[in-house]
Amino acid sequence: MLPRAQGLTEHPILLREDSGFDSQAHLALLERQRQAFADEGRRLDYLVKWNPRGSATADRDTWLAVAADYWQELRPGKRQALWTQTVSIHDDNKTEYVVQRVMRLVERTADRDGQLLLEPDYELEGWWTSLDEAPEAVIKRYQAHATHEQFHSEIKTDLDLERLPSGKFATNDLILHLAQLAYNILRLMGQLGMTGELSPVRHPAKRRRLRTVLQELVHRAALVIHKARQIILDFGQDIGRMTVLKTLRSRLRYPRGTPC
Repeated sequence: MLPRAQGLTEHPILLREDSGFDSQAHLALLERQRQAFADEGRRLDYLVKWNPRGSATADRDTWLAVAADYWQELRPGKRQALWTQTVSIHDDNKTEYVVQRVMRLVERTADRDGQLLLEPDYELEGWWTSLDEAPEAVIKRYQAHATHEQFHSEIKTDLDLERLPSGKFATNDLILHLAQLAYNILRLMGQLGMTGELSPVRHPAKRRRLRTVLQELVHRAALVIHKARQIILDFGQDIGRMTVLKTLRSRLRYPRGTPC
């Protein structure tokens, strides 16, 4: 994958992976790939979520001793410690690599409502990275990974494309192109009609899931009325959603004579 990605752009590449890729052999492979990129004058960085296996989280006193100099108060009853440590790893050939890991330890003595806990609750996380950035910046970069996964989830679940329908690549290619068109249309409807004052959804948000757009704007119950040699589609008195649809129609409709 990395050699192919190298041909797509001349910009630096950041490889971001979840904890399922946390292994010494994989990290050693990434270090070798970084060196190969550097030999060609390119830059490759990685960001892999640490998987705290077994005894890594068992020795709580050791982690508390390391975090003693890094505590920051976030709110009453909650504080966190951020630091960076270097770790030696080995590949299958016993070659040693020195990599860095950003660590975060969160201590909670009270919940967000102020209720005191009987015992402190600790949460330990880590990220393997080659980025030369502050721990806060590294964590923020990884959090964008979860946002990216949400878009994947919308395509698989909301558009029901977790499994492609055909065994032929040409057919699946057509389905994906149609799904891309539907995805962009629904995303545009959500951004223009469901994030402002006209939104029928109660809580504010910067964006809406495709499922929300489908439920609120597309999947509408209607009554077909045959009257006076006319066929009327009656949506009832749902003024809020019809106002959104009329607004979207006026904003997305090109005037006659306007080039698209």
